[in-house]
Amino acid sequence: MQFIDETTIRVQAGKGGGGCLSFRREKYIAKGGPDGGNGGSGGSVILVADAALNTLVDFRFQPQYKAMNGQPGSGRNKTGASGEDMLVKVPAGTVVLDEDTLEILGDLTEPGAQLVVARGGERGFGNAHFKSSTNRAPRQTTPGTMGEFFRLRLQLKLLADVGLLGLPNAGKSTFISAVSAAKPKIADYPFTTLVPSLGVVDTGDDRSFVVADVPGLIAGAAEGAGLGIQFLRHLSRTRLLLHLVDCLPLDGSDPINNVKLIEAELSQYSAALAQRSIWLVFNKIDVLDEDQREALLAKARDSFPGRDMHLISAVTSEGLATLTHALGDAVYAKTQQLAQDEEAAEAEAQLQDLIATQVTESALVARPVKTIAAPVEEPEDDVMVVYVRDDGTEVAAKSMQAAVAAQTKSATDSDGD
Repeated sequence: MQFIDETTIRVQAGKGGGGCLSFRREKYIAKGGPDGGNGGSGGSVILVADAALNTLVDFRFQPQYKAMNGQPGSGRNKTGASGEDMLVKVPAGTVVLDEDTLEILGDLTEPGAQLVVARGGERGFGNAHFKSSTNRAPRQTTPGTMGEFFRLRLQLKLLADVGLLGLPNAGKSTFISAVSAAKPKIADYPFTTLVPSLGVVDTGDDRSFVVADVPGLIAGAAEGAGLGIQFLRHLSRTRLLLHLVDCLPLDGSDPINNVKLIEAELSQYSAALAQRSIWLVFNKIDVLDEDQREALLAKARDSFPGRDMHLISAVTSEGLATLTHALGDAVYAKTQQLAQDEEAAEAEAQLQDLIATQVTESALVARPVKTIAAPVEEPEDDVMVVYVRDDGTEVAAKSMQAAVAAQTKSATDSDGD
């Protein structure tokens, strides 16, 4: 299945039904009075988070969603049926933005969560609604209002506890395949991982956590080098970042300098996301002897004092059990802290909001999505349509057909000037 994590859709709520103009007419009842019923309300468009979905690919093939219109009222005080709401399923973790204002409308993080993105039009009133002691035979009705229309940008952020960070070929995919049932593509060339993947890690003590693997970063990623930063948003919901580092890079670069390079790119992408707890995990230690391992750890502690550090080999499984148990304890402790400490929960919420804002801004700058033009409502036949030529003169038409003809003539005249 193709992985799509960002797309643009159009949503149109249903129009409200118009009110009815009617009077009661029965045998032996000369003046039955008004009995025009009200119209029905238009249907709304509602997004629903579905845990069974993990990509936005379906929206590439169906980018437009329209709810049903409300039915008009009728005689004998019959109210028109309301339009049925349209429920649109999206993956859990989807952020919804207004494409025109870039305002965040909602964040569907929990399965089953709903968000009304376009409200249906209001119903129109029939003439019976306007009956009063001074107006016994009203001929007044109101039409239903148009439903809301929006262009929406959907952005998917995977839901995970731990996020993997690092250069290409640092061993992230090998790591996630070794500690979980995930089976990402693994090869000995850069950018083997092209799309994010998730893996559930069971520590064996009735605890588990979810790990997210994203394509590797390189220098200049914030400016679009390599795969850029388009997938970093999937790390924004994580509570802990795991920075995997190749102990002995094939290009001969220094592992400590590589750590600084990647974390500089992360800070440029989102300074708030860089405030998350980042563990350093030096991978491929099977190629180092004991003295080299100690020297690497000593240099890392000098450069990053107070940072949690681990030595592992994803191929031989050395150090994996210790690391996964430590991660499970950290995730569990963080969950308990947020549940019991209100101040910590408030600080976490503020940090998450700041991360969401910065991630959204970075994504919009890095990869803007093409906007889609709004649909044009066709005017009714009895609506006056006025077109203004380039020379300032106005051309009026009573009907839609005449308006189109007038517009065509105006364009022809302009071409001939």
